[in-house]
Amino acid sequence: QVQPVESGGGLVQTGGSLRLACAASGGTFSGYTMGWFRQAPGKEREFVAAVLWSGGRTNLADSVKGRFSISRDNTKNTVFLQMNSLKPEDTAVYYCAADRSYFRTSNDARDYDYWGQGTQVTVSS
Repeated sequence: QVQPVESGGGLVQTGGSLRLACAASGGTFSGYTMGWFRQAPGKEREFVAAVLWSGGRTNLADSVKGRFSISRDNTKNTVFLQMNSLKPEDTAVYYCAADRSYFRTSNDARDYDYWGQGTQVTVSS
């Protein structure tokens, strides 16, 4: 099984950028769809982005389209979330997750099998 570990979170001003990384150890990284979810205080966990095992297809939440992008490097067992034009409402703990399915880029957290511990992103106004 793969174990995701997130990094790259921090404090940034409105309009700024951050790049999150998720390194996965154990298992065959290239066999998993990888996704990013986030959870703000008092809110449910929500889908942000997903990328197919090959990197050939991505899925982005409407709230981040045009601002965020997801990519992966299977040679480094790492998936990235590039976040631009950040807003205060993007403040949340961001989680990386792995889906054993190789044919979907699901936005449903229940489809993901392995989860990281999360990294905090705070956007100040």
